[in-house]
Amino acid sequence: MKRAVPYVNESVATRDLKYYIFDWDDNILHMPTKIRMERLEDDGTWRPVELSTATFALVRSDTEHYRAPGGKWREAFRNFEDSPQRDNFLEDTRAALARIAAGERPGPSFNALRKTLREGRIFAIVTARGHSPAAVERAVRCFIDEVLTPEEREEMMSSLRGYRQWLDGVGDGEFGTDEEELDYYLSMCRYSAVTYEGFAKRMAADPIYQEKLAVATTAAQPELAKEFAIRDFVEHVFHMLRRSGNLNRPVSIGFSDDDKGNVKSVSRYIVGELARRFEGIKFVVYDTSDRTLSKGRKVCVSGQLNLPGF
Repeated sequence: MKRAVPYVNESVATRDLKYYIFDWDDNILHMPTKIRMERLEDDGTWRPVELSTATFALVRSDTEHYRAPGGKWREAFRNFEDSPQRDNFLEDTRAALARIAAGERPGPSFNALRKTLREGRIFAIVTARGHSPAAVERAVRCFIDEVLTPEEREEMMSSLRGYRQWLDGVGDGEFGTDEEELDYYLSMCRYSAVTYEGFAKRMAADPIYQEKLAVATTAAQPELAKEFAIRDFVEHVFHMLRRSGNLNRPVSIGFSDDDKGNVKSVSRYIVGELARRFEGIKFVVYDTSDRTLSKGRKVCVSGQLNLPGF
């Protein structure tokens, strides 16, 4: 039986060149993963408690009343790492998606990731978790399987084939199966869990970040790690566009995060370094910390940041 000719969305060749960087927790999904902490009780004793990421963001600076178990932060975030017994990130992603299916409101960037996938655009996941890139990719595949409708999935595949035709010169009859094309697409994206051991080693081996880490406080290191992950993705996009001869077209890269501290530090980093190095790229930051705003607050950054408070 002759295989049906897949539909190729050739119009992607005239699309704007937009790429996205997403924080995961409370930005895409409200994950059920708990942080293990200890809280000071009225009688002066410390009692174990489990906090959601949203609650932790509110109390993490309250060192008078909250602390890591025995002062060990690795133990506090044990649920945010890979485990031999359980695929923590994948299973918690499934639980979060099940709650959305039952009527819970998703994170503010949920639909932005959904649209990014439908349109077949390159993206990065940058999270403060400690999972391997493979674990994060499995969660993205779960998102595709459980969130995209059959029509949206076909839209995604037609766009992926369109990009392969345009950028890689793949002709009719040369496309792989849907699974092979999806594998190729997801391999072009980036998955950075910045407390993962492999990520930390790669960052520590970078000459620029060796110097930054040497003088950074412990509190500043996660923000530096997100900077490194963002730079890695921007360089990836830049080299991809240079190879395909598309650096003469307008390019924009968006970053979304629900943590105000990350939003401020990333905005400063973009202004101070990335926007100067990549002058042709427009950077857009979305502050999704205010849950009353369905899509967050948009901050355009293109060489200079002219907003109060930053």
